[in-house]
Amino acid sequence: MKPYLIGICGGSGSGKTSFIRRLRQSFSEEQVCIVSQDDYYLPREQQHRDPNGEQNFDLPKSIDKKRFRQDIEKLMGGESVTIEEYVFNNPEAKPKILVFKPAPIIIVEGLFVFHYKKIAAHLDLKVFINAKENLKVIRRIMRDQVERGYPLDDVLYKYQHHVLPSYERFILPYKEEADVVVNNNQDFERGLEVLEGFLKNKLSLLL
Repeated sequence: MKPYLIGICGGSGSGKTSFIRRLRQSFSEEQVCIVSQDDYYLPREQQHRDPNGEQNFDLPKSIDKKRFRQDIEKLMGGESVTIEEYVFNNPEAKPKILVFKPAPIIIVEGLFVFHYKKIAAHLDLKVFINAKENLKVIRRIMRDQVERGYPLDDVLYKYQHHVLPSYERFILPYKEEADVVVNNNQDFERGLEVLEGFLKNKLSLLL
């Protein structure tokens, strides 16, 4: 039986990663497989540079979308996938080897999962994580400064020149196509509860 494929999209700082982590806690790997677009970034030297010479990691072409799609299709066909974790150019981080195993429900998450037409065509359900712009900026600053050690000036420059223009062009337009919109301004608890209940019901039909 064909796995049920769910795409989860949203802007940087909307809370996708936190939402996915909480969702992961409710299901085993035998029930749900989760694949992140973040692990498919092209090498740093292949990234596009803006007019000021700064590398822009917030474009659809920043991702190895062909391999991303092929790995999703392998999982849908019952094959396991092994890749190296992307560590956001942190020289002190040692990447893990990630193994994704086929499951009745496959979740693919990332900035551009709705924009990539060949991936979007496979999706059975589209979930958009939404948040106010000022909250996304604050969350981005906290994440990039604390978790990744980026200077504040660098974080703000990238948000203004890379993150926001990309969101408005490649992400926000697909909000209207989403089957479910989860607003994460204060928290996403109700949206998470709804999706968890839906997945449990879907699993009862698939297993």
